[in-house]
Amino acid sequence: MKTTMTAQQLGVSQRALDLCLDADLIDLHVDTFIPVRLWGYDVMQHHGRGPLNGYYFGHLDLPRMEEQGVTGAMWSLTTNPFRPARQRFAVLQKNRARYEAMVAASGGRMVITSTPDAYAQARAAGVHAVLPAIQGGNALASAPDLDAWLADRWLTRVTVVHLTDSLYGATSSPATNRRQPHLSARGKEIVQALNRARIFVDLAHIAPQSFWDAVAVHDPTLPLIVTHSGVSGVVPHWRNLDDAHVKAVGQSGGVIGVIYAANFMGRKDGPQDCHMVAEHLEHIASVAGEDVPAIGSDYDGAVVPPKDMRDGHGHVRLVDALLQRGWQELAIRKVLGGNFLASWRRLR
Repeated sequence: MKTTMTAQQLGVSQRALDLCLDADLIDLHVDTFIPVRLWGYDVMQHHGRGPLNGYYFGHLDLPRMEEQGVTGAMWSLTTNPFRPARQRFAVLQKNRARYEAMVAASGGRMVITSTPDAYAQARAAGVHAVLPAIQGGNALASAPDLDAWLADRWLTRVTVVHLTDSLYGATSSPATNRRQPHLSARGKEIVQALNRARIFVDLAHIAPQSFWDAVAVHDPTLPLIVTHSGVSGVVPHWRNLDDAHVKAVGQSGGVIGVIYAANFMGRKDGPQDCHMVAEHLEHIASVAGEDVPAIGSDYDGAVVPPKDMRDGHGHVRLVDALLQRGWQELAIRKVLGGNFLASWRRLR
């Protein structure tokens, strides 16, 4: 993939930029469709750091993805948990149409891809692959025939639970009563429905007991995924996975995308830049092996990234940091996209 930015402009080594531009680079969670939906954010325009200087929103657009070689990303349709339940599926349908229109308006620079083969075709053509995803599975709760709706395999993943408890199960967020920590019967049903459709079951955001309930009902021949999280082995936090969770995902053949959110990734006595993300990747690899870590930035998901990642060029800065820390290029390629692609092939 070509770029108009130089390594010097990006503040990285030429080796890091060349590696990014040559590798499969797939971000497992971007929320940039939120500003598109809410205030008409134009993903085709270069926005720099945006009006908030890289805080919360304004992290990504297609030009910035192209500048650092992002070959694909899971662009999420995030569910509004405060919308009346009976309206959510209808709104999801409308948002899907708008999502598809966003991609169609790219003039061929973006394409929706829902299979590894379709991704490979987009990659060969130098086109950014948009992998559809839903964050907040309760958007599907009122679907008249869930299996039929999932059958076209348009989706690559569903994050079963988001920041609030739902009829499916409990969130990890402390801002909830969590009277019932278990995955519900409906939650078990959606896990099974996603298995039947060969769509990733994403266990980011889910409460610990609901996590284990999902593992118990999940088809053991299929990989699980956690698209955007940190790990408690580096920073104990309600949003992070413990080592047992990490091992369970790895043993399933799945991957864990490390998020770019400084508030639950950084330690007071640790790095305050992209090296904090590197620490979480290294811990996942040490616990579950180098086939498990991946990246899931959560850019534009109301997160505050480390200061050197707020301009949206965090991927190439992370690669530069990994090289500085002695990572081999093959291991970095696996983190950037190779691990996810191998897992995706196991699923499909």
